[in-house]
Amino acid sequence: MMPPRTLASAAAREPDPSRRNNLSLLTSLVHHHGVLSRAQLTRHTGLNRSTVGTLIGQLVTLGLVYETAPAGEGQVGRPSPNVHPSPSVAALAVNPEVDAVTIGLVSLGGKVQKKIRFDTERIPSAREAVNIASAVIAGMRSELDTSYRITGIGMAVPGLVNRDDGVVRHAPHLGWRNEPVARMLSEATGYPCQAANDASLGAEAELIFGAGAGQGNLIYLNGGASGIGGGIISDGQLLRGASGYAGEIGHTFVRSGGKSCHCGATGCLETEVSQSRLLELAGLSRGDTADLEKALATSSSAEVNDEVARQLMFLDIALRNAVNIFNPEAIVLDGFLGTLYALAPESVDGVLLSQAMDGPAGQVKIYRAALGSDLMMIGAAELAFTPFLADPAGLGTTTRTAPAAG
Repeated sequence: MMPPRTLASAAAREPDPSRRNNLSLLTSLVHHHGVLSRAQLTRHTGLNRSTVGTLIGQLVTLGLVYETAPAGEGQVGRPSPNVHPSPSVAALAVNPEVDAVTIGLVSLGGKVQKKIRFDTERIPSAREAVNIASAVIAGMRSELDTSYRITGIGMAVPGLVNRDDGVVRHAPHLGWRNEPVARMLSEATGYPCQAANDASLGAEAELIFGAGAGQGNLIYLNGGASGIGGGIISDGQLLRGASGYAGEIGHTFVRSGGKSCHCGATGCLETEVSQSRLLELAGLSRGDTADLEKALATSSSAEVNDEVARQLMFLDIALRNAVNIFNPEAIVLDGFLGTLYALAPESVDGVLLSQAMDGPAGQVKIYRAALGSDLMMIGAAELAFTPFLADPAGLGTTTRTAPAAG
C-alpha cells in the first residue's frame, strides 16, 4: 500500500531557525485569516517586503499557499497579490458523542470539506469509536491520497482529556476511563493523532475563526447530547489548569438539593440545564439544534415555556458566576445553550447586568457560536494543524505509517 503524499520533499526542509519561525508565522496568519495580501502580511509580521516575498515564494513552492491578483480597480502603486491557504493541505477530525461518531476533513484555512456522521444505536466504547472512525477514514483513502496532504488527526472528546498523551481520563457520558484514544486511532490509521476536550477545542476554534475573533478573554459554553462543556480563553490563551482540565463550567454548582450528576456531585449546571429534557417536551427524538429551536420558539405549551424559563434561570446563575470570576469580554454559547439564549436574550443580558458585579457585567457581550455544526470539526482539526504550523517545511518529510494489523 502506497503512503499518501508528503507535504514537501526532504530537500525543501529549511534548517535556519529564524526562517523556519518566519515561515511558521506567515503560514499561521494565512491559515487563520483565510486570505491576506502581501502588504497585509508585511504589516502583520513586521518583516520587510523583500523578505516576505521570498518566504511566500518558498511557501508557494512547497504547495502550502497560492497567490491571486488583487481584486478591485484604482489601486495606487504596485498591486499586492493576495495569498490563500492551499485547500490540498488538510487535517482529519473526529468527534465521538453518545449517539454518533462524526468524522470530518478540514483544509487549511479552517474550511470543512467533508463531514460524515455515523449514528450509533448505543453509546460507543472507545474501541468502537476508534473502529468507526478508522473505517470511515479507510473509505476515504483514495480521495485523501490523490487530492490531499494530511497533517494528522485531531479528536474532540466530551470529557477530561490529557492533551500531552491523548488519554481520556474520564468521559462520564461516554463511560470512558483511562482510554488512550489518540494512540489507538493513530495505530489504526497510520496518521499521527492528538486528542483534547471538545469544549476547549470549540473555544479555540471560535476564538480563531468564529464569534470570538479579536477577543482576548472569552468563555465558551457548548450544550449537546453529551452534556455541557466549557473552555476559557484568558489573554488569548486557553486556560488549561494544572492538568489540562480547566473550563468544566458544566459542573458549576447552581442548585441546592439538585439532581445527582455523573461527576458524583449534585446540583451541577448540566443536570439542571438539559437538552434531553427539552427534546422530550418538544416531541423530538434527536438533538438537531435547528429543529429544537423551531419547536421551542413556536410552542404554545405552558410546560415547555416553564421548562425553558427554569433552564434559563440556572444558566443565568452559571454565567453570572463565570463573569464575576473570569471577567471575559465575550461569552459564546453553542448548541442548545445558544438556542436557549436566542429564546430570551434580553432576559439573560438583564440578569448579568443586574446580578453580576458592575465592572465585569458592563464589559461582557454574549454571542451565539458562529461556526455552527462545523465547530467541532474545525476545533479538532486545529489540533492536527498545530505541529504543521509550527514547522511547515519540516513536516514535509513526515509520512503516514502503516496502520496496525487487525
